[in-house]
Amino acid sequence: MTSGQDGATTARPTSRDVARAAGVSQAAVSLVMGGKWRGRVSEATAERVRAAAEGLGYRPNLAARNLRTGRTRTALLVVPALTNEFFAGVYTGAARVAAEHDFGVVLYPSPDGIGPARDPFPNARAALDGVLASSMAADALTDLRGGDDLPLVMLDSDPAGSPGATTVNLDLADGIRQLVDHLRAHGHQHFLHLASAVDSWTFDVRARELAARTADSPGTTVRTVRSALTVEDARATTERALRTSGLVEPTAVICDDDKLAAGACKAARRMGLRVPDDLSVTGFDDLSLATAIDPELTTVRLPAEEFGAHGMRALLAVLDGRAAETAPLPVRLIVRGSTGPAAPRP
Repeated sequence: MTSGQDGATTARPTSRDVARAAGVSQAAVSLVMGGKWRGRVSEATAERVRAAAEGLGYRPNLAARNLRTGRTRTALLVVPALTNEFFAGVYTGAARVAAEHDFGVVLYPSPDGIGPARDPFPNARAALDGVLASSMAADALTDLRGGDDLPLVMLDSDPAGSPGATTVNLDLADGIRQLVDHLRAHGHQHFLHLASAVDSWTFDVRARELAARTADSPGTTVRTVRSALTVEDARATTERALRTSGLVEPTAVICDDDKLAAGACKAARRMGLRVPDDLSVTGFDDLSLATAIDPELTTVRLPAEEFGAHGMRALLAVLDGRAAETAPLPVRLIVRGSTGPAAPRP
């Protein structure tokens, strides 16, 4: 019931009212308002139903619909941390697509990072329709899912290590290829790889592709050192590596993410090296940090929002019994001031 301006109580519009106003059946109204009209009613009919619903101020009774369908229309997005800008973008994209389909998204940062995620509900199976997890291993979700009961879509995760789950990934390998090709075009052959100390598939892909991309190039050297994902740890690790570089000094530092790259730039300045005149530095992600440092960072842009949206579309497809689109999303090298021609080395 609703209250009018004169205080009188009026009945809320029902699906029957919408059907009458649009000149369609109640079944058609249910399909359109439930987002399942494609292939069943025409676009023109769907638009007519939406217009009638808006004109009447009609809103579906989600609680009743959930009881009827056995669905909660709620998905859980599990991420390793909330402090990472990338995961904020993933959530924004996922929540946008979910809202378009009358779904809610609960964001859950796993207390143990990429480790096993505990069930944040008394019974996740009863509270959720499905799980979307970013940058984690599928077996980290076992307890939360209650085995394989809850549909699961994994983002930025190993397809081979995710049995029973749908995986949606970014084309990380192509990002490394673009980056190495860019540096080679500037004459770089000697690289320091500042790798993440986090043991995860997403960083393993970058390392494998870097090794593969440089292995067949005579005269190319790659030295790998690992750092925690903080600017200060990256600075200290880079300084140590550059002071003990061995027979051939690197002309470029390839970093697993932008925070590591910011630390590498900081290390170069402390050692009296100019970026990029003496040392080129590259990142990965294209976070806001990439344009906050000077010179601005050459990095690989990961479309976080579209990635989250793509993942939510995949989860909705799984819930509807449809084939999910799982082709890797393209990434793009963004060239800025932190890279240039290779400096001569003795």
